[in-house]
Amino acid sequence: MTVGMGQPATLFEAAADQKVRCTACARYCTIPEGSHGFCFVRKNVGGKLVLLSYGKASAVQIDPIEKKPLSHFHPGTRVYSIGTVGCNWRCAYCQNAEISQEREVVGRPLPPHVAVAEAKRYGCSGVTFTYNEPTIFAEYAVDVIREAHTVGLFANFVTNGYMTSEAVELIGPQLDAVSIDFKGSGEAGFLRKYVAAGGPQPIYESAVELRRRGVHVEITDLIVPKVGESVEATRTLARFVRDQLGPSTPFHLLRFHPDYHMMDFPETPVATLERLHAVVKAEGLDYVYLGNVWGHKLEHTYCPRCGTIVVRRLGFVIQSWRLDEQNCCPKCGEKIAMVGRLPENYEPAFAMPVPR
Repeated sequence: MTVGMGQPATLFEAAADQKVRCTACARYCTIPEGSHGFCFVRKNVGGKLVLLSYGKASAVQIDPIEKKPLSHFHPGTRVYSIGTVGCNWRCAYCQNAEISQEREVVGRPLPPHVAVAEAKRYGCSGVTFTYNEPTIFAEYAVDVIREAHTVGLFANFVTNGYMTSEAVELIGPQLDAVSIDFKGSGEAGFLRKYVAAGGPQPIYESAVELRRRGVHVEITDLIVPKVGESVEATRTLARFVRDQLGPSTPFHLLRFHPDYHMMDFPETPVATLERLHAVVKAEGLDYVYLGNVWGHKLEHTYCPRCGTIVVRRLGFVIQSWRLDEQNCCPKCGEKIAMVGRLPENYEPAFAMPVPR
């Protein structure tokens, strides 16, 4: 059943004077009747919260799962990627600002059963919610995931992690994997100035709770030159991952490129990424990668015991796979923390938009 132009939401609480308190993200917006939250897609209609973007996809694409990035979850598979409009952050460098900062709720109709049918038709192994923050359309994502699971597809979020306990309660039992993107290592000052977020604590809490529920977690950290490259902040994040999520949690240091309101910033120097890689490794994490630096030796997966390259990568392409049938190192027998194996019929895949 729809209300007006949207679908009834579940992540909210009634408040006084027909206001509602949205419980999807850590902003906990209190929304007067007739208005919407910070994300622009969750609206108070008659004292009830409505998700305006339900079943409206602004971007649909077939991607290699390594693009998310997920390097230790069903490697070599393709995923059906869905994004809508709106976001709960205001990243000054957003590469998808044309949809994430859109205030008019538009998109192609994509009900859950159609999304899953298309995913199957294109030979995808899973569905991914990405391009904008999926937490703001959690009710829609969960309906797609439930449909996907009935036909054997997995599901994952690419998220900023700025969730609530209520959202994790709804999403966590459904998700198979999540890539949580810390910006500027989650340093509070960076988040306030360049993201318009209050601080990293909700992200920490969401990551821990999702991991506790058995969701596969990988961490990314966008390193922004001059303003988001703190050694100490990166070390703090690495220690959190090691102590709270486990040393085998994959950690991706991502190269920034100029976009949106930060066109005057340079790309992250590779030397900066290499220096921070050494910082993270020194804290005891087993699998640390550089992202957006194609052809670099730190794209590969190395055995944490003997240092052998067990998965050789070039960007989103897997060039060689040396793990045995139990995903162990062929040289020393170390078990590599990998969910799934490279498909026998693996062929490199690149992003492919899905026509309307």
